[in-house]
Amino acid sequence: MKKYFKIGIALLFIGAAFNSCESSLDINESEVNFTTDLVSPDLLLAGAIQAPRAQFEVTTSELGSIFMNQWAGDINNVTGGFQDEFRLNITQNFYTSIWQNLYRGMGTYQAIIATPGDEYSNHKAISRILKSYYFQYIIDLYGDAPYSQALQGGEVLTPAYDDAQTVYRALVEDINLALDTFANSGDYLPVGTEDTVFQGDLNGWAQVANTLKLRILLRQSEMGGETATYLATEFASLDNNFVTTDATLNPGYVNEANRLNPFWANYGFDVAGNPTFDRDFIVPSEYFEKFLKGDNQTDANFNVGSLPGTGVNDTRLERFFDPASGVPGNGVTGVVQGAENSQAPTDLSEPGPGLLRGFDQDSYIFTASESFFLQAEAIERGYISGDAKAMFEAGITASFNLLGNPGDAAAYILASQNANRIGWNGSSNKIEAIMTQKWIALCGFNAIESFIDYNRTGFPDVPLSVIAERPTRPVRLLYPASEFSTNSGNVPSQATSDAFSDKIFWDVN
Repeated sequence: MKKYFKIGIALLFIGAAFNSCESSLDINESEVNFTTDLVSPDLLLAGAIQAPRAQFEVTTSELGSIFMNQWAGDINNVTGGFQDEFRLNITQNFYTSIWQNLYRGMGTYQAIIATPGDEYSNHKAISRILKSYYFQYIIDLYGDAPYSQALQGGEVLTPAYDDAQTVYRALVEDINLALDTFANSGDYLPVGTEDTVFQGDLNGWAQVANTLKLRILLRQSEMGGETATYLATEFASLDNNFVTTDATLNPGYVNEANRLNPFWANYGFDVAGNPTFDRDFIVPSEYFEKFLKGDNQTDANFNVGSLPGTGVNDTRLERFFDPASGVPGNGVTGVVQGAENSQAPTDLSEPGPGLLRGFDQDSYIFTASESFFLQAEAIERGYISGDAKAMFEAGITASFNLLGNPGDAAAYILASQNANRIGWNGSSNKIEAIMTQKWIALCGFNAIESFIDYNRTGFPDVPLSVIAERPTRPVRLLYPASEFSTNSGNVPSQATSDAFSDKIFWDVN
């Protein structure tokens, strides 16, 4: 069962304008049919910040959790859940909403950037950062994409496709331009409460920009040749002013229809307190459950104990998922991805209090844990100076803090330090340890990162579902069918097999 989401969020001041302008005819056209000579950037910014979030933190992150064997479906109560995902049935109709809604959600960024004059340069800089943030995922998941001619409203209905690596370079240029703008921010109109992330604190945006640039550069870290020279230059100029506390977004979520936090609205409860479909449907995979318990796991042929565990119990599991009823111990119970209901435990766990905190909970642009793990990787690879182990452990600590059990972090780090894959001292491959801990920390927050990291590094090496019809995960998604009908002169030709063979440019392994 492939699931699609269309979640409307009432936005500050201009939310209705965003939700009323959707076009089903051209996915490259901005949803915004007003122009900045009628609506100024300060009035557009709040809505622009929020526009892509529901799509990203629900559908896009969920796909990462399924691909990377963290989540499964409640097979006891729903027949056929996640069959396309488990079977790796990647087609032009697979998760088309990622492409369509991320493009639509970025339209207002370009409208703000295109505003004549300099007075709103601070607003433009924030828009450049966010546009780069989401465009990176378009490239990471699809490869070549419309960029230079995209997001132009009705001016260019069939935009040309740009080379993926060229777009990556352009994203870094936009980030650098935003940072240069912040260095002279006093020359421009200040940003105020329309900034629903930092409330006008431009240093917070500078930290996001630097962390995003770090992530973009690290994606290319295993490439050689001219790219290695380029990376050396960019890393040399990188400001190490990175995210150190969770960069959160909250436009004022309230317990009203279409105004709930999108993650809560999808995986939690409706305004009357009734559980949503996904509240009951999403359960932990047995692999994720047993990995965090430190237990041996079952392989794809149901051979019990064939995948050795770490021997270290991780109490974050009890924050990711609620206990199942009548189960001893911590009670968290998962199911093998793709198993039949006759092979599933009677009671399965549901999303827990570390992920579901309330209808007004924050959304996350960057978690501190992701930032620390990025820094640990950059240090380990020799791109920046610092203590890689300290950053690695800071990432673990930040993950415990975010999930609401900060008191357990120190004990876990001590217990796991000599364990392979999860501890710094015990892991001969430090990149594997970083990617594995990052995989844990981003579950439910930005799990698509772990899928992309896996394609980039090969870690963490988690099993496929028991009904996978391919021996490996896809290396990309396919362009949606709508592109072939609306932009057929430009969209690259693809076969189904390309999803498993046509790698993104930075995937050199």
